[in-house]
Formats: sequence, structure tokens, C-alpha cells
Amino acid sequence: MRPFAFFAANAVLAASLFSTVSLQAGEPVAVPLSKSVNLEKAIDWREHTIAPVADPILFEDAVIRNEIRPVFGYQNISDDFATQGGDLQVYGMQLRWAATPRFGLMMVKGGWNEFHPGVGPDADGIGDLGVGLKYALIDLPEHQFILTPGVTYEFPTGDEEVYQGNGDGLWNFFVSSQKGFGDFHLQANVGIQVPNDDYWKSTILHYHLQADYYVCSHFIPFVVANGYTVVKEGGAVPLDSEGYDLVNFGSSYADGETQITVGGGFRSHLTSYLDFGFAYTKSVGKKEGFIDDRFIVDFVIKF
Repeated sequence: MRPFAFFAANAVLAASLFSTVSLQAGEPVAVPLSKSVNLEKAIDWREHTIAPVADPILFEDAVIRNEIRPVFGYQNISDDFATQGGDLQVYGMQLRWAATPRFGLMMVKGGWNEFHPGVGPDADGIGDLGVGLKYALIDLPEHQFILTPGVTYEFPTGDEEVYQGNGDGLWNFFVSSQKGFGDFHLQANVGIQVPNDDYWKSTILHYHLQADYYVCSHFIPFVVANGYTVVKEGGAVPLDSEGYDLVNFGSSYADGETQITVGGGFRSHLTSYLDFGFAYTKSVGKKEGFIDDRFIVDFVIKF
């Protein structure tokens, strides 16, 4: 199956699932506002916020949105990894649907992976499918603050040739938040990946921080840091580092290993219905492993 056909099939499947759930969704939750608050300003602050670009799988947006998001990622693999370098290309599709102003459903992982190792044969195939939900537990527009816990589940539906399809599924429990200071915004996310079978997958703590500034609708620059720490190693392969977000190897010598990437980029509101995003991140610290550096490009189609 080619990438674009796979994306279309996933989008139709996810849209059908979300439409079914929408029939059961309750009435929108009203957000109380202080009488002293300017209603227009309280509502409009989210229009200047942006969805994260770097690590779109684990760095989940705290704001509940309606969007279809095609994503392309190009990752260089460190020369000290078992593959002796190489690269990984990912053509992904994401879908997020606001069933109510506070409750959202999403497909966060699904796409086509192409792996080109430094040594050994090339491989390509389907990635695992990740779906989930989130709820804006605290939503204070008058204070430009939102706190959103959520959970995703990754089905082992991918191809083993690209290190997918192993184990019995992977949970990701997370909390995302965003705080605005006028046109300056801080976003944070912390979560933990927990496998159903801890032999095939490692248990990984992840944490993310982004700062952005709304210069104008066509240019919102940001800086970002992503971190990952293996809190319980797997047993599937004898590696001393993990893949962290795109791949979970179940490495048997990775206990306690931490990967930090830092970088930046920008997002642009091209139209009221279309955003463009670009991010570049680079591994820092002594342990590079599977991630050396990464480029991500996406489009956000709003509906």
C-alpha cells in the first residue's frame, strides 16, 4: 500500500469513528466568565496560539481543535547507533475532532515509514496506529490558561521491517497545559508511555516545553525542548538507547538513559483554514543514539 492511499484510508476510518461518537456527545460545556472580563478578548486568546510542531506524536496540544494534519518528518540517525547512521522518513496523517469545546478525540499516529540505515538493507512499511482522547479539565480564558489531561493507545498494526507491530499495545498518559501572556505563550506537556507487554516495549517518561510569540498571523516563531527518559527497559533487543517517540525498540540496556533535543521553528496562519509549520531539533548531551537531528513539516487543515 502506498503512503497516500494509506493516509486516505486512515482518515476515512478515523472520521467514521469520530462521527459515531459525536452522536453520543453531550451539549457543549459553558465556560463561566467573570463579569469584569472583556468577552471578546477572553475568547480570542486561543486564536493566537499554535499547535506544537516538534514531536507531534507525544507533544499534544492543550487546546481542543478541529484539524486534519499531514506531517512529514526527516530524521538523521546518529553514527554511534547500531545502524551506523542512516535516516528515517515518515509520512504521517493526524486527525483531531472537538466533540465539545472541552472534549476531543484524535488520531495521533498513522502513516508510512521509510528507513535507510547506514549498514544493511533499506526498509519501508506502515507505522502503528495511535488514537486517543483528551479533556480540558481547567479552562480559564480570562486568565489565558488551559490544562488538559488525556490518553492515547498505540495499536501494534505496523510492519516489523520498520520496527512497528511488536508487542501488545502501548499506552500514553499525559497532561498538557498552555499559558498566555498577551501574544507570548508557554506550552508544556508531561507523560509516560506504558506498554501492555514490557518485554517488547520500554516504559518511557517524556516531557516537553515550547515558547512562542505571535508576531503576526503569518509568522509565529517558537523555541522548543523535548526530553525522554527510560524508566523501565524492555527485553526485545540488546540496545543501550531507545527510539523514544517514533519507535519503541524495547531496548534491554537502556534503563535510565535520557535523550534531550532542542530547536525551534515557526508556524504560519496561511488562511483562516490552513496553517503551515516547520521545526528543526537537534540532540544535545552525550547520548545521541537513534536521534541525531530532525526536520518536521506539517499543514494544519482546520474544519
